[in-house]
Amino acid sequence: MRTVGTLGCALLLLAVTGAPVRADDPCLGDEEEKSTKAAVAALTKAEQAGRPAELFMAYRSILGNECLDRYDKTALSRAKTGVPKLGRDLAKAAEVKGLLYSADPVRSDGQTSAFRYFETIGDYAEANRVMMKALQAKPDDLALFSAAWAVDEGRWVVADQNTGERQPYVSPQAYRQDLRKMASATADRLMKAEEQDAKGLSGSAMEVATATMKSLEKLRTAAAWMKFLQAGDRAARERAEQRGDTIAARSDSTFTQANALMYYEFAGSPKAKDKVAQVKKRMGESGRALEKAGQNVKGAFSEQSQAEQKQFDKKKADLEKELGF
Repeated sequence: MRTVGTLGCALLLLAVTGAPVRADDPCLGDEEEKSTKAAVAALTKAEQAGRPAELFMAYRSILGNECLDRYDKTALSRAKTGVPKLGRDLAKAAEVKGLLYSADPVRSDGQTSAFRYFETIGDYAEANRVMMKALQAKPDDLALFSAAWAVDEGRWVVADQNTGERQPYVSPQAYRQDLRKMASATADRLMKAEEQDAKGLSGSAMEVATATMKSLEKLRTAAAWMKFLQAGDRAARERAEQRGDTIAARSDSTFTQANALMYYEFAGSPKAKDKVAQVKKRMGESGRALEKAGQNVKGAFSEQSQAEQKQFDKKKADLEKELGF
């Protein structure tokens, strides 16, 4: 009797505590079960279809699904094994096709770049390699270079198995050195090309205006590349100030000083800022002088016109009198 009572209490306790166990399991809810079964079905379909890009997407979609083992005991292990292998195969195929880099995320249409596949599976060394290959094909592409410089943003090394901590991934120093060499070479080419444009600063006022536009464009672009170098863009800005001085020293500075102003504004040094103020002051004085000269010319033409009108009226009157009108 006592045994029966004890067993009854145990069953009652199990009945009472059993329900919360099920309620506390997030994988046993209707919505969780429905979505997990749908993910398993999509994975099975992708595996049967034999389309690698779609299968890669399907594998990745279930990697973080903690409920998967409830409904498919091998799906998660297949995904963990398949993602790195399939990612490398797809990356190599993309590289053969010339799809080296794209900022777009992984896609199921087969247009994902080799860089993005390597990046997704965490093979950062290979991702950096194809990025450099893409840069070598487009050495003047500043946007692509900027992306290459920022590759480590969002990268992490594998978490420590004991502590679970993750450290940011840092690309090898050699990678940065290669990038700096490319930036330096591109900046040097632009600075040499700018020297040819600057020859026009010794020509007519019209030639100065054209040369200034071309020269400044190259100096600004060179400065953008130089920002990746340890010395920064100082060389480009110093040259801009020199170009401004060349124009300011011209005898026709009244008509060309606006070009000097653009150089000084780009140069941006304290000395250049003082020169900007001086040029603006001279431009104001020149403007007032030209306005005054214009008024004087207008007045002279007005006086001449009035004199001519009086002379015409007199001749007209004399002729009418002679004819008897």
